[in-house]
Amino acid sequence: MKLASIADSTRDGALVVISRDGERYLQAPVHTLQTALENWADTAPQLLTLATKLEQGGGSAVSDIRYLAPLPRAWQWLDGSAFKSHGDLMEKVFGIDPVPLDKPLMYQGMSHRFLSATEDVEFMRQEDDIDFEGEFGIITDDVPMGTGSEEAMEHIKLIVQINDWSLRRIAPAEMKTGFGWIQAKPACSMASFAVTPDELGEAWRDGRIHLPLTVDWNGERFGAAHAGIMDVGFHELIAHAAATRDLCAGTVIGSGTVSNDNFREIGSSCIAERRGIEIVDEGAPKTHFMKFGDRVRMEGRGADGSLLFGAIDQRVVQKAV
Repeated sequence: MKLASIADSTRDGALVVISRDGERYLQAPVHTLQTALENWADTAPQLLTLATKLEQGGGSAVSDIRYLAPLPRAWQWLDGSAFKSHGDLMEKVFGIDPVPLDKPLMYQGMSHRFLSATEDVEFMRQEDDIDFEGEFGIITDDVPMGTGSEEAMEHIKLIVQINDWSLRRIAPAEMKTGFGWIQAKPACSMASFAVTPDELGEAWRDGRIHLPLTVDWNGERFGAAHAGIMDVGFHELIAHAAATRDLCAGTVIGSGTVSNDNFREIGSSCIAERRGIEIVDEGAPKTHFMKFGDRVRMEGRGADGSLLFGAIDQRVVQKAV
């Protein structure tokens, strides 16, 4: 089942069910995805009925509708760092002491706005070192405090694709405070479609998304790291987050930058990693960060080549002041 939120007169948009080929849609029985998640046991069967109708040829043609992020604003956004190869490289580059791996790495970020997949992304200064970060994420229903990793699998209702924008020049200063990100982590972007785990078929197993995430920067391939090589699965990230708190329906949890050990061959999902490789191999970074007017495109395709989540395809621009 493939869900999306389309623009209307509200901040949260209107929830629709999308056909697998992305060509047709039907209005959902509830107005927003947040409402659906809060009442998933009752709403999901109704949404599935609409999805079946779409696959039988029903619904309206997708033409003039404008997609928002599937969840344009969320109660909670938690981002992990579930790919050890990325963390190990960053530690080596910045001379950071290795972090003990008895617990997953995670921070709580800005959640009151997720950008749509195609809107221009505004920044104050390109001198803040604008970087993209390609990752996957999941959206939960209500998760009780103390939920273990095995139980957590049942709380994963939707899978999404995310660009976690970062301002790299600001990040080191904020890291040193020990209090976490504010200025270095603006709003993330989310691909247009949120899909139920069954839509991935065999690519969804062990709490991991076994698909490559391709990243193109200004029309050139930058990376195609495989997301299945997560050192910590999404179910384990949920259990970590829920250890001392309830997670409300609509909690979004990210994988962190998709990264593989062979990043020199398959590329990277963020510029910082590419620069880190250059520092290690050549003594200094050569790749610049994004400039105003640059574009980044991210895709997660199924085994049949279909765009499961739609594509994130955005341009960075200077905010008018």
